[in-house]
Amino acid sequence: MTSIRKFSIKSLAVWTATFIAMSCTNLDEVVKDQVERDKFGVSQGQLNTLIGPLYGGLGNYWNTLEYLNCVTDEQLAPTRGGDWGEPEWKFMEEHTWPTNFYGFDGLWTWVYSNIAKINEKITNPGFANPETQAELRTLRAFYHYIAMDNFGNVIIATNVDSGNSGQRTRKEVYDFVEKELLESLPNLSTDVRAKYGRMSKYVAHMILAKLYLNAKVYTGEAQWQKAVDQCTAIIESGKFTISSDFLSTFSVNNENSPEIILSTPYDKSKRTGFFAPMAGLHYLHQFTYDLGSSPWNGYCTSAEFYDSFEPTDQRRNMWLTGQIYSSSGEALKDDGVPAILTKEIPAFKMNAGPVARLAGYRSVKYEVEVGANFDMSNDFVIYRISDVYLMRGEANYRLGKMPTALADINAIRSKRGVTNFSTLTDANLLAERGREMAWELHRRQDLIRFDKFTSAWQFKPVSEKYRELYPIPLNQIGLNPQLKQNTGY
Repeated sequence: MTSIRKFSIKSLAVWTATFIAMSCTNLDEVVKDQVERDKFGVSQGQLNTLIGPLYGGLGNYWNTLEYLNCVTDEQLAPTRGGDWGEPEWKFMEEHTWPTNFYGFDGLWTWVYSNIAKINEKITNPGFANPETQAELRTLRAFYHYIAMDNFGNVIIATNVDSGNSGQRTRKEVYDFVEKELLESLPNLSTDVRAKYGRMSKYVAHMILAKLYLNAKVYTGEAQWQKAVDQCTAIIESGKFTISSDFLSTFSVNNENSPEIILSTPYDKSKRTGFFAPMAGLHYLHQFTYDLGSSPWNGYCTSAEFYDSFEPTDQRRNMWLTGQIYSSSGEALKDDGVPAILTKEIPAFKMNAGPVARLAGYRSVKYEVEVGANFDMSNDFVIYRISDVYLMRGEANYRLGKMPTALADINAIRSKRGVTNFSTLTDANLLAERGREMAWELHRRQDLIRFDKFTSAWQFKPVSEKYRELYPIPLNQIGLNPQLKQNTGY
């Protein structure tokens, strides 16, 4: 083999030299595939090439947070015989998670690895123009906001060397996020189509609105009027409208929805990774939707949460209930028993069999793409206009402006086929947010703001107040001794 390889190399060298001698005598090389660093990023196409990878991480927003939604009252994964018996599903439901849970480490790593990538690129001379700087600062502020919301006292990382620095207080991180967004706002684009899936002026308004809506939780000082102002800026832009067809916002190829302020684009072949219904659909739903692989039969909702939807509420259609059919209309059976999904879940840990497999109604808020192998082409919606109306309504309610608050809340209800509220309470506001925003990864934050996160619900006893914050991951403390654990852990 060695002699053959040497012969081949020598032959190639002779052939190449002969070819060059025959072809030309000018050996000056013109390099066409290299651009000096400080000269790249001049054109919009070059800028997009540099910025694009920074949004690749944002595409993992859903994948990073979706299973942590099991700490709320709207989503659970009960043990079904030998399926879904891992301890994390039970300790998330009961709020008894350990400090070394991989889900927390995954969330922390996702946040700070994406911040590090931004910090590495933001000083590139090609990014010097004000709009690009504003976009990247807003994206970085978004990740800091996620970290602060979930962990409390976290790191503020503004350069490539700050990832292992000490923690800052939650109030300091709040102030940093606010400052970054307010300073970026004037230079952010208002072209929502060109900035689809990216940071626009309205995304910055939305993050600020969320920041202010939860300010009392974060800092101890309410900022209801500031939340109203940020929501009003989005609504009065006229760029977004409440869809009359609720589920259309979550359909396959939903990128033209008038509701979407920020989403993460997916495509079943080009940008894979979105398979939201697969974790909850019954195994037999493979034949309902002619799927290329079997669903996992895990996530469902509780009877109490489902019952919060009125019979005429079109949002109720986000749940699969009752008999499971094949795509040809055949009523299917599970182990010889009619495959009928049941609202009631008899126990968190159930013995194997049809009762366990069929317990709990399943979410199809995101349309199931018929014939898909696994990945689907729905874009995951992070922020949308209906949430803005609910937020402004809540903030005005806190300010004692009942008629103004009712107008915003009823603007949603009138589109969903239910009668208008005549008054607002904490209870019906939280329930309305649950119906509209179910399984969109806002529920933990909402429950905390309404002081209901530690309350008891089915399969969950009252939990400790400190559980409103996740623990600082032990792996991160091991890597950075300056990190201090949250109280209670």
